[in-house]
Amino acid sequence: MAVKIRLARTGAKKAPYYRIVVADSRARRDGRFIEIIGRYNPRTQPSTVELDVEKARAWVAKGAQMTETVEKLLAIAEGTKEAPVAEEKPSKKAAAKAEADAKAADAAAAAPAPAAETDEAPAEEPAAEEAPAAEALAEEPAPDEAPAEEAPAEEPAADEAPAETPETE
Repeated sequence: MAVKIRLARTGAKKAPYYRIVVADSRARRDGRFIEIIGRYNPRTQPSTVELDVEKARAWVAKGAQMTETVEKLLAIAEGTKEAPVAEEKPSKKAAAKAEADAKAADAAAAAPAPAAETDEAPAEEPAAEEAPAAEALAEEPAPDEAPAEEAPAEEPAADEAPAETPETE
């Protein structure tokens, strides 16, 4: 009988919690097992590993084969390796928002501030010069945005009758 030391999944949907079990290799993943020798919770930071190292070594001495994952967990339980810490990745929506904020900040920093020349020029002339520039910016799309293509509206002409209506006389 081939014996394996492997993980058996327990816990709720999308909330995994594992038992480290000694089981017949022909048994199902979450099925019948011989002995529970530990527990593993990947959802804590850092991951929680409770493993009876002596029992694991005893089963290996009897000929049990460990899976790769259990070998890594055994190294963590012995202290030769640290438990992995998951990095906090922002969601796609949050990453897109942060990128848009960064672009807006770069654009604001890159735009030259209007020079204050109130001593030499009258107040009306700078306002007249700024208005065409503001209109030009409003008409042109931003360089990072693709110009929106307008789809032609398909509306039947008023003098044409629908094709499928029967004529009644």
